[in-house]
Amino acid sequence: MKSVILRFRIMAIVSGIMSLLLWFVYMPVKYIFHDESLHSKIIWIPMVHGYLYPIYILTAIHFATKARWPIMKMLGLMLAGTLPVASLLAERRVVRRYS
Repeated sequence: MKSVILRFRIMAIVSGIMSLLLWFVYMPVKYIFHDESLHSKIIWIPMVHGYLYPIYILTAIHFATKARWPIMKMLGLMLAGTLPVASLLAERRVVRRYS
């Protein structure tokens, strides 16, 4: 169970950081500032986030099945990756309870 928690922890933190970058760096630059030179420098953010989020989903499913969580709790854990800080909060709760 420790390795499952470690994998989930890593993916929750990485997914949370990428989500923060997406919401508070990439989107304002693209939709508010309309700065093409800066946009071309940070175009990697949504691409990396797009590749990492499905990995977060898989690790969340893996952890929830190992912890024998009900489906609704598992869905909540998966949806935590959609909000910038929610995956970080979910990671803290999981570590506090299962470590």
